Amino acid sequence: MTSTEATIPTEPASGDATLRRPELRPLWDTLHSRLSSGRPVTRVRLGPLDDTQREALADLLGLDRLPDARPSVALTRLEDAVTELSGRTVREVVTELVGPLGDRAGERRRQKDERAELWTWLTEHETVRAQPVLSHWAATCRAAGVVAGSAEHTRTLLTDALKVLAELPGQAEPLPVFTARVLSGQAHALDDGTPLSALVLRALATLYDTDPPQSAAQRRALWTRAGVADDELSATVLVGGLRPAGDGLLARVATACTEAGQATSLTLAHVRYPGQFILSEAPEPVVHVVENPSILALALRRFGPRCPPLVCTSGWPNSAAIQLLRMLADHGADLRYHGDFDGEGLRIAAYVLDKTSARPWRMTAADYRAAVARNPRGPQPGRITEAPWDPELAQIMAGHGTAVVEELVADVLLKDLAGVAQHRCPPGRP
Repeated sequence: MTSTEATIPTEPASGDATLRRPELRPLWDTLHSRLSSGRPVTRVRLGPLDDTQREALADLLGLDRLPDARPSVALTRLEDAVTELSGRTVREVVTELVGPLGDRAGERRRQKDERAELWTWLTEHETVRAQPVLSHWAATCRAAGVVAGSAEHTRTLLTDALKVLAELPGQAEPLPVFTARVLSGQAHALDDGTPLSALVLRALATLYDTDPPQSAAQRRALWTRAGVADDELSATVLVGGLRPAGDGLLARVATACTEAGQATSLTLAHVRYPGQFILSEAPEPVVHVVENPSILALALRRFGPRCPPLVCTSGWPNSAAIQLLRMLADHGADLRYHGDFDGEGLRIAAYVLDKTSARPWRMTAADYRAAVARNPRGPQPGRITEAPWDPELAQIMAGHGTAVVEELVADVLLKDLAGVAQHRCPPGRP
């Protein structure tokens, strides 16, 4: 080029090139974060900016001097500048240069709604409603929050826990065998230390009103109490007055003891492998169920061989008791349950009614009123939970603050049993 040739000026940078200047990156990143909040944005504060970044911002906004190192930029002014340069909106430019905008406020609302729905679902689940004491467990689950930050993952874990609780007491299976049967092959889901194992054990501790287990030995003991990792001989149930037909071992043992006016202690093995067993006394024979062995002893002493069919859970029913009651119901028995009028008695009753087809027997609020009127100076009832079969019962018991153990109403129970006993045939006669 000769000295006489005119210098050709370079073309100004295009709008896109201006917007893509590296010095403006802090502006777009800050805008992306603010616009993704899901809340209204009128201004954005930047900085600290270096001199080149301040110059780039001044050029973009058409300022006649450099802005501060920490400027506050009005979104309307920025919108005008971006539209003039590119014909697009700030949102469109930020999305193109940084990425899609989020909605953190909306996401928080969605997560809050998901969690509220999760805890409502847990509280209203049929297993929790059938055993109201588990509402305390549900409350501890809620207090602990969602697992791994996900309501969906937490719901899956709780669903498995509720499946396990619904299957308890177990059938004297090793824990991995029980787990695989209940959870579709997931044999190690309840291994010591897993989140699911901790959830279920916490529920069992709540159910039995004990402290959560702290050691491996305590955890094994709690599983055993729930009928898992138990054996077929140590789990037993007391029975009196049961005279089934058939030549199966259970029928022969029960009938022999009944005809002798004695109780029998049936093992889980007897119940699981009964052989031929027929309830032949009536089209729908009534089997009464009590919580305390003393009631069975009083009934046998009074009625002897004529004692009506009576099953005793001996407190919390184990796997042998639950399996026997289910077997009797499957053979047509009408199960009727009675227990102590105290906090644990209500929990045991709710458990039996949930796990079997038993109906309450003299366990209403009216029955409690009559019992406490006769025995007004009983001990404290302990922690009271709702009685699903009679919503008024727990309230009345809490108001009186008095427990009435089963032995104190034995005369009422025996009077009911006497009405059944008088129709029983003596041994040896059809």
